[in-house]
Formats: sequence, structure tokens, C-alpha cells
Amino acid sequence: MTREGLRRIAGLLDGVPVPVLVVDAGARMIAANPAAEALFGDDLLNRPFVTVVRHPAVVEAVEWVLAPDRHPEPVPDPGLPIPAEGAVRLRAVIGADGRDVAAEITVSPLPAMLDGGAMIVLQDRTADEQAEQMRRDFVANVSHELRTPLTAMTGFIETLRGPARDDAAARDRFLDIMEREAGRMNRLIQDLLSLSRVQSEERRRPSTLLDLPLLLRGVVATMAPQAEAAGLRIETEGLEERQRLPGDPDQLVQVFQNLIENAIKYGASGGLVRVGMRRIDHEPLLRGPGWAVHVEDRGEGIDEMHLPRLTERFYRVDTHRSRAQGGTGLGLAIVKHIVNRHRGRLKIESRKGQGSRFTVILPETLSRG
Repeated sequence: MTREGLRRIAGLLDGVPVPVLVVDAGARMIAANPAAEALFGDDLLNRPFVTVVRHPAVVEAVEWVLAPDRHPEPVPDPGLPIPAEGAVRLRAVIGADGRDVAAEITVSPLPAMLDGGAMIVLQDRTADEQAEQMRRDFVANVSHELRTPLTAMTGFIETLRGPARDDAAARDRFLDIMEREAGRMNRLIQDLLSLSRVQSEERRRPSTLLDLPLLLRGVVATMAPQAEAAGLRIETEGLEERQRLPGDPDQLVQVFQNLIENAIKYGASGGLVRVGMRRIDHEPLLRGPGWAVHVEDRGEGIDEMHLPRLTERFYRVDTHRSRAQGGTGLGLAIVKHIVNRHRGRLKIESRKGQGSRFTVILPETLSRG
């Protein structure tokens, strides 16, 4: 290809936002736009294409586009739109930029006036693939969480209709278990609906002003009987004065009820839960002042390896214990999304045997978008 032809191709590619590679009729690299260089590196020209993208299906697609009479036609991907005649469209996971990239790749022939060759366009679909995997995992988890109590209830119903029909003691015991399982399913459904509502509103930041210490005192009073029943006392600090800041009162009540309830469930061995509030003059991620609310227990604590995953949906440190205590595995995921909606931060600190501390930091003003 002439220098003028290469110059024209390079000029056209510079403005394309997705990675584009161009090879000549011998499958050697002759052009790459900045997006492709960012993905594969700067030293691309005059190299065989196979040394840039090493995926066999992509290499076969390029070979067929360059010489369709000498290579078998690739099998079309039924999940992708049909490409133009003489072109190939496929999906492939390729190694680039030190990571695996799930890409949708289109290989098209260059016009004869440019001495032939092919153009390879890559669209990064990694985020789409990850979102789809998360959706599949979510559906699988919900199905599993519902199937377990439903299976148990079905078994008890069959037993009550058969062997235990006239056994009053067994009937009462089974009905108690069925009531607990039904309650667990109801809590799961309520948490799923709550999570859905929170996510649908996450981009709309609350603007209503509320008195945060007053809200926290109300939550502590509500949770006090549950703490007393578990042999705990709740201590507070910094909740005496008034402090108004923007927030959704219903959602923040849900956040702090969830955190205090977790502290009661998993920190009972420590005998104490502390709920406190303090001002932060400047929180870098909030780009301004904020208020930190901490909920701290002296329980068994959590191994540090689990901390990064605690806010994932259905993630449990101790699955059996969580279910036995009525947990759905969605509480901290809901907390995270509510805090995100308020443009705040959630910090989790814990060490095995030393208790846990959950801190919610909320911006003092609406100055951040």
C-alpha cells in the first residue's frame, strides 16, 4: 500500500473511539488507532497480526476475509447481527492490556483501491458480560434461597397429610417450622423489593433535610428491646445535639436498623453495642465536610479476608448461622446502595476476636453532585 493510502487510513482511524487494527493482504499490521495502541501497546506496525491478537478464531476470521478462496468460512455467531458480505462478526475473549477482554470483533475487507487488506474493529463487552454474569448469579441465588424453605414446607405438608395426620405434637412442631420458613421467605421478598427500589432511585440524591441525631435516637429506642433480649446494652455518644443534613429518613432508618440489628445478632458475646456520631471537617471522597455514624460491637469479629465481599448480595461469612438467625444475605447490599444514593461512604473494620465497626459517612451539604 502506498504511503498516501496509509496516511489516509491513519487519519480516518484517529477519530474512532473503539480499537481498530488494519492489516495488509499478507496479514501484517499497517495501521492502528490510539484506542488500539492503548489496548495492545505502541509497537504494532509491521508485525504479523497473529502476534498482536493470538486468538485462533480471530486469526481464522482475518485469514478468510483476506483470502476466502483458500480458507474455510467461519461459522456465523447466531447471537450477533449478520455482517456485510465478505465480513465476519464474532465474539472472543482476548488477552490485552494485561487482562482478559470480552470483545465483539468485526473483520471487514478493505476496498480494492487500497490494495486489499482487512480492518479489525473491537468493541469491549467486558462490562456487559460481567453484568450478565451478575444477573445470572443473582437469579440462581434467589432461586436457591426460595427453593430451600419451599422444599421444607412441601415435605412437612406431605407428612401432615400422611403419617402425622393424627399426631398433635408433630403437627404443632411442623407448623412452627413452616411458620418460620414462611417468615424467612417473606423477609427475603421484602429485601428484594427494597433493594430494587433503592437501585431505581440511586441516581436521585435526597435533598430533604433531616435531624440525624434525632433519627438515630429513634432507631436506638426501637432496637433497645431486641438488644435487651439478647443480653446486650446499647451505648450512644454524640447524639445529644441537633444536626440537619440532606437525606431520605426512611432509607437511613433502614440503614441504621440493619447495622444495629447485625451488631446485636453477631456481637452478643461482647455484651455491648456502641452507636456514635462525629463531624469530619474534610472527607476527601466527599470533597467536603461530613458526619460519621459508627455502629460498633465487641463480638467475635470477622476475618479480614471476608471484608471486601460483605456488601455483595447473598454473601455470608457463616451461611448456616446467618440463616438460623433469619438473615437474607441482602442487608448490607441494601445498606451499600442507600449510602451510595446519599453520595456517602461505608467503611467496615473488623478483626477476628476483636469485634466489628461499621461506619457510615454522610455529606453535610448538597455541594457534591
